[in-house]
Amino acid sequence: MGTILARKRLDGTMGYTVLIRIKKAGKVIHSESKTFDREAAAKAWEKKRETELAEPGAFNKPEDPTLAELIDKYNLDKLKQHGKTKTQVLRTIARSSLGELRCSETRSHHLVDYLKKLDAQPQTRGNYLSHLAAVITVAKPAWGYPIDKSVVEDARVVADKLGIISRSASRTRRPTIDELTMLMRHYELSEGKDRANGLLMSKLIVFSIFSTRRQDESCRVVMEDLYVARSELMVRDMKNPGEKIGNDVVTLLPPEALQLVLDRGIKSGRIWPHNSSSVSASFTRACVILGIEDLHFHDLRHEGISRLFEMGWAIPQVARVSGHRSWKSLQRYSHVKQHGDKFAGWPWTPVVSTATTHK
Repeated sequence: MGTILARKRLDGTMGYTVLIRIKKAGKVIHSESKTFDREAAAKAWEKKRETELAEPGAFNKPEDPTLAELIDKYNLDKLKQHGKTKTQVLRTIARSSLGELRCSETRSHHLVDYLKKLDAQPQTRGNYLSHLAAVITVAKPAWGYPIDKSVVEDARVVADKLGIISRSASRTRRPTIDELTMLMRHYELSEGKDRANGLLMSKLIVFSIFSTRRQDESCRVVMEDLYVARSELMVRDMKNPGEKIGNDVVTLLPPEALQLVLDRGIKSGRIWPHNSSSVSASFTRACVILGIEDLHFHDLRHEGISRLFEMGWAIPQVARVSGHRSWKSLQRYSHVKQHGDKFAGWPWTPVVSTATTHK
């Protein structure tokens, strides 16, 4: 009646999911699951539930799982894998006292109380509520569980009004040409003296600006996903507000970014074979050495997107480069204070050949 599935999680730990399905006349009349960190605990729960389900009238009761069991059900039925952050958030909720509540018992004030107790910034609490909302929203229409999405909607209103949650503040920091010049000179000097670390930071900085790629994306894109004739690059598992895994997006490479890739002279594999964390650490360290304050590597993407608007590109054209699904999210970049190409004449701007002028 029960099956235990051992699965390795994204963080390397093992999870043991007990899947119980009961059939009658060839049809599944009952299905439930629960995940444990230890196989012994999984076996004990499986035995306990089999005993309970064997009692007379056990199937006359409507299914009313705990939130932890609901999350397990959601994870099992999802065809697309979650991103690492969503997986961790749902696991944390499932293991908390909130996860012990039955669907029928859960009220909006329970969610608000849980968010209050989280030792996190309001923006992070908001992410927790959003990930849980994805689970609760489908519970009733998909499986008939006694919980309605209004529980989350009401909790969101209360938490927002009380300042428990908030949206992430939009950064507007852009590097100046002088700051970028300092960084390029710093890296050209260090790369010339020490090649042991293998980081091509000067090239990667320029690529990140002109391609508008995120740090992690730049370190993952491969030559096999480059379409030179169309100046396009497939970015796999691109970050987005919903699901990241499987979100493969074809982006347009501006000629300067394409030229940088062609100059690499490689035929296959990662274009920039670096560890994303190492890139971040190196950039932060360089900014400290040079006295550049409050500049993040991700700000290079902001710079690249703003540059395109300053050059007169329309929102749909910029979206093809940046990969934004919603044009609305690009509006904060479109209010420019200057016009023209800020990088015209900058010594590190790639010299574009005819190979990179495809439309």
